[in-house]
Amino acid sequence: MAAAPVSQMADLRPVRIWLLTVAVLIAAMVLVGGATRLTESGLSIVEWKPVTGALPPLNEAEWKQAFDGYKAIPQYRQMNAGMSLDEFKTIFWWEWSHRLLGRVIGMVYLLPFLYFLWRGGLGAELKRRLWGIFALGALQGGVGWWMVASGLSQRVEVSQYRLATHLVLALLIFAGIVWTLRRLRQTTALIVPSRLKITGIVLLALTFVQLYLGALVAGLRAGKIYNTWPDIDGGFIPSAARLFFHVPWWRNLFENTLTVQFEHRMVAYTLIALVVLHVIDAARARVDRAVLEGALWLLGIVSVQVVLGILTLLNQAPMDLALTHQAVAILVLTLAVSQAERLTRVKRELTTQVIGRPVSAIR
Repeated sequence: MAAAPVSQMADLRPVRIWLLTVAVLIAAMVLVGGATRLTESGLSIVEWKPVTGALPPLNEAEWKQAFDGYKAIPQYRQMNAGMSLDEFKTIFWWEWSHRLLGRVIGMVYLLPFLYFLWRGGLGAELKRRLWGIFALGALQGGVGWWMVASGLSQRVEVSQYRLATHLVLALLIFAGIVWTLRRLRQTTALIVPSRLKITGIVLLALTFVQLYLGALVAGLRAGKIYNTWPDIDGGFIPSAARLFFHVPWWRNLFENTLTVQFEHRMVAYTLIALVVLHVIDAARARVDRAVLEGALWLLGIVSVQVVLGILTLLNQAPMDLALTHQAVAILVLTLAVSQAERLTRVKRELTTQVIGRPVSAIR
């Protein structure tokens, strides 16, 4: 989607404010979801009631009914047998808050969107993009229940596969909104080498891979074991026999706690190395200042994230550090999306001649 013309900027300001609000709410919901996972609260509500579920229990009889529902699942019997009603209320409020925030986001997105459609003024491509984001948001509600359902009959926690899918879909929606917000800004065309564009896209893709692996780590509680750094299980690279003991081998990539944590570490190292190369390449190419600054900001935040990840691991994932690590991950994603959008919006380096000189040499 091309940047909006200057004449449309004032009309699009309410749209930008609306999308920014939704993005902030999604970021908040991701953090509440992280706290819900860390407190083992996600299975405290065993029913999916999209409308009536917005109301919490209002009297002792309703609280007892909700608690009895929780007592019927394996998590209570195997992990929380003997839990008091007050203790149940603590985990209930985390999950209820998470679901309520999801409902709020749905309304905050849908109602203004319908108003903007009724008022007119949205371009065809922008409308398609916004409908696509809405469809992903509707899908997310179903994915959330699909995730919870995985822990209600035979497991004491939700499936790490479904947890990772739920998180990545939320962050994909967030990224789509950030990308759209940037495309609504008035910008000028830039000229950069094609390799910078490719690197920006790879960095964004690798960021999503790392976010998925982080969700697997959380789902498997893998951050509470192998709490040493830079070694893991006695060495920088664990033995193959320990990394790949599940059959078939690919299950280890998603189910072996050692392998998943090792993957998360290695992708982190790869990500920061690629960001460093991206900064060096941007500096040598003498590209527009915004591109270099975007690369430097990304390097700074990724560096902070690596330090936070190490501290979180060494301290066995306490809530304060774990949530800070998750919050900075959202910031890393925001900057990666911004840099990729900035680079894909610019023109590729030209090779035609203008007055005897390559166009790419004109600054």
